[in-house]
Amino acid sequence: MSADVVHLGRAGAVVTITLDSPANRNALSRLLRTQLGARLADALADPATRVILLTHTGPVFCAGADLTEAGTPDEPGTPDLPALLTTLWHSPVPVVARLAGTARGGGVGLAAACDLVVAADTVTFAFPEVRLGVVPAVISAPLRRRVAPHALHALFLTGEPFDAARAREIGLLDAAAPPDLLDSEVRRLADMVLRGAPGALATTKALLRDPPVGGLAAELAELGRVSHEHFTSAEGREGVRARAEGRDPAWVQELPG
Repeated sequence: MSADVVHLGRAGAVVTITLDSPANRNALSRLLRTQLGARLADALADPATRVILLTHTGPVFCAGADLTEAGTPDEPGTPDLPALLTTLWHSPVPVVARLAGTARGGGVGLAAACDLVVAADTVTFAFPEVRLGVVPAVISAPLRRRVAPHALHALFLTGEPFDAARAREIGLLDAAAPPDLLDSEVRRLADMVLRGAPGALATTKALLRDPPVGGLAAELAELGRVSHEHFTSAEGREGVRARAEGRDPAWVQELPG
């Protein structure tokens, strides 16, 4: 039986998914990809899940592709990196990435597909693909949507490592904190997300990830429809009523402990 290299834990409404394969620096092996896909599916299938926290054990968040498996085909049903990035990108539940250690290549792409990325200020990043004679193709999709284009261009072409301060400057990170304050910063952001209504968060994510197309008039018409739908929804009515009554809305009051 294969060892578990990805674990799932729950604390109230927050589900933590932990990459736990430090022996190979949490590289994206077939086993890790399979278990990560399964843990994400489990978390998203549970209606009690309000935030997903993606984290790791060991000194490396994720080293990217498992080069020991390069050139050999996956078993049928093994999720590839595009499938994992798609799941994270389109998850209706906000996903927070917590990086206490290094990220390289596909590991940076994994973090970039999350909604919020928080790292220790000692963490470094790099895209070593061109130095290996390969291309950062798949991970370019979420990274192009997150990172300043000129910076990504230079980092992809040079493979030069960069630190957390630079990562925050170019848009890869939402926050960086000293290692001993990393967990409190992650918790602060997760707590703020938990104050949002689940349906409103899911729709907001969808609008940001896949905005309407067809020109400005068509986009505004669709966005007007979405806005009206949520103002008149049960969540919208409850949120407005709670604000007027000076109390937390039901989705905050009903959070599991």
